[in-house]
Amino acid sequence: MTRDIKSIISQMTLEEKAGLCSGLDFWHTKSVLRLGIPSIMVTDGPHGLRKQSGESDHLGLNCSVPATCFPSGATLAASWDRSLIEKVGIALGEECQAEDVSILLGPAANIKRSPLCGRNFEYFSEDPYLSSQMAASHIKGVQSQGVGTSLKHFAVNNQEHRRLSINAIIDERTLREIYLSSFESAVKQSKPWTVMCAYNKINGNYCSENEYLLTSILKKEWGHEGFIMSDWGAVNERVDGLKAGLELEMPSSNGLGDRKIVEAVRNKSLSEDVLDKAVERSLGIIFKAVDNKKENYIFDKEEHHKLARQVARECMVLLKNEENILPLKKEGNIAIIGAFAKKPRYQGGGSSHINPTKLDNVLEKIKESAGTNCNISYSEGFSLISDDIYENLVDQAKSAASQSQVVVIFAGLPDRYESEGYDRTHMRIPENQINLIHEIAKVQKNIVVVLSNGSPIEMPWISNARGVLEGYIGGQAAGGAIADLLFGSFSPCGKLAETFPQKLSDNPSYLNFPGEGDVVEYKEGLFVGYRYYDKKDLQTLFPFGHGLSYTSFEYSDISIDKKEMFDNETLNIKVKIKNTGKITGKEIVQLYIKDVESTVIRPEKELRAFEKIELNPGQEKIITFILGKRAFAYYNVEIKDWHVDSGAFELLVGASSNDIKIKEVINVKSTVVIKKKFSRNSTLGDIMNDPNGKKTAESLMKDIFGEENESEDDLGTNMRTMFKDFVLRSMITFSGGKFTQEMMELLIEKLNEN
Repeated sequence: MTRDIKSIISQMTLEEKAGLCSGLDFWHTKSVLRLGIPSIMVTDGPHGLRKQSGESDHLGLNCSVPATCFPSGATLAASWDRSLIEKVGIALGEECQAEDVSILLGPAANIKRSPLCGRNFEYFSEDPYLSSQMAASHIKGVQSQGVGTSLKHFAVNNQEHRRLSINAIIDERTLREIYLSSFESAVKQSKPWTVMCAYNKINGNYCSENEYLLTSILKKEWGHEGFIMSDWGAVNERVDGLKAGLELEMPSSNGLGDRKIVEAVRNKSLSEDVLDKAVERSLGIIFKAVDNKKENYIFDKEEHHKLARQVARECMVLLKNEENILPLKKEGNIAIIGAFAKKPRYQGGGSSHINPTKLDNVLEKIKESAGTNCNISYSEGFSLISDDIYENLVDQAKSAASQSQVVVIFAGLPDRYESEGYDRTHMRIPENQINLIHEIAKVQKNIVVVLSNGSPIEMPWISNARGVLEGYIGGQAAGGAIADLLFGSFSPCGKLAETFPQKLSDNPSYLNFPGEGDVVEYKEGLFVGYRYYDKKDLQTLFPFGHGLSYTSFEYSDISIDKKEMFDNETLNIKVKIKNTGKITGKEIVQLYIKDVESTVIRPEKELRAFEKIELNPGQEKIITFILGKRAFAYYNVEIKDWHVDSGAFELLVGASSNDIKIKEVINVKSTVVIKKKFSRNSTLGDIMNDPNGKKTAESLMKDIFGEENESEDDLGTNMRTMFKDFVLRSMITFSGGKFTQEMMELLIEKLNEN
């Protein structure tokens, strides 16, 4: 239906326009019924619908309507599967239609800066490319059903500690390359109806009133056409926020924000044109939601549960499989130990807490999969309520373990360990679980540990486990998915979207998390996650991109369509992948780029493409990756744009960031010449590195030091090397009169002319 939105706005009172800039209540926008403007509902959450039917809250404390609880964001990202994430989005969109929800608050695309962030279970990855691709697929799926999304939390929301007041101090290049890039592709590719601003400040400005962030970058540079809403309670000064580009304050401010806007327009401190534009953006989305509403929509709960099981299965990561202990044989005695086997940890805490339509019991699903020739026993092993060690529970578990051929221990982080609202203080699982694993190892060597956690953990017990399956937070159907993988009905095919360090202190943010008072400094800069561990050559517990399979894959025949290219061209890379094992499996092929010799500090390598493929035994496929300028570029703060250094780049293809199988080299030439401004304080080395200045500088060095002697210990050679770091003005003093003030001024003029 076509509407003249500008005409509608012209008929609105100032108070009505101001009213549309804040919520009606906790979950609804305001209506103006006389002009045909309806109220629409927005609600949590990223991996399941949290529509509250009674008293409203933002922390998941009160009950919501039954909905499918899919795996959390951290789990979904481990699938590395765009099409699978899109299917989840479609299902979420269908459930929103059935419940008359117009906008789903998610996905969450914040970077995992520290493994301690309490909300990491909602976030996709430590890598911005992987995160943005997952977010884009999620948005595409939801919005294909005529339901909007709200990409969140924009931006640099990487901790829960003091999240409403913390000031994140971050340099522009790091902001662009890591934290904003996690959102950028999702905005450009999938065009979310709305974007949600974060609570925190960035370099002194609240995100809710940060014009550079909301308007200059998000709207003008990236082309976001919808409206921006606040996180719940994130507004600092309402009028400043509106000026910066924040259209909707949520939840209701009980008229306070409206009154401030009206007063600002009347006293001329706020242009009514700014208000009109905000209302126009909001109405565009409100009417889009109305026009896409599907009346009396019903979704198939059983089909969505089946999808949740498939998704969980494809997200779980086989971390360790010593002597092929997995898959389990469907015979003999198997001891299932751990309270999580009966009371699963299937979702995170806080605003994404879902009331599931049904919930798999892991133990029951294991018994179903094991068949009649396998005897399954169960022991609680530890308490979920406390971290205390109860010897009677341990003794019962040891007895069962000693009488079995293999033990499967369900361990991980209880609900109370990670949630929205607070950060973790360490990376350990509870002491009673660590003790249990060590004690079981005294009587049984065949141990498999299945983990339930939303973020990395330390594993001082890993030498006692022959197999480790990272189940993450797998949603309501995780129980069936775990059984499918343990007994080999399907091969594991998830890979880590984050690095598991050996210990917390290895993490690059360790010395600067969560900050002091209301300030946190991002001193590690670009070196987040694997970028840091690579640069430091630091051994990790499990690297980014790691994940095992029950089959094997061979990489071969890498080829590129050109050996040299300009940065405004595209590059086609082909790689052959073959399943060399005996069962069908899926492999996630990862492509990293390394700048061989950069003029700026860069990571050793960065993820730039990936593809997940399924292969039958003996089958092979050729994967094609297409790369453009951004794959080779860094953000140049001087020119305020992405820039490629001319030179060689390695194309690294592998099974993880630490397992590169095959590589090729491409020479890229920049089409942009950055004109460097020279002065009396420019070094000879800087001049030497400039294509136009090199000849001039070499001539100067020759005049001062004479012809270069080939001898390595020649004093002249050493002097030439040392003087590369001298500034031009100092050469007047050290040249013995061979280089004068007048000569320097002419040289500078000549260099800058070129």
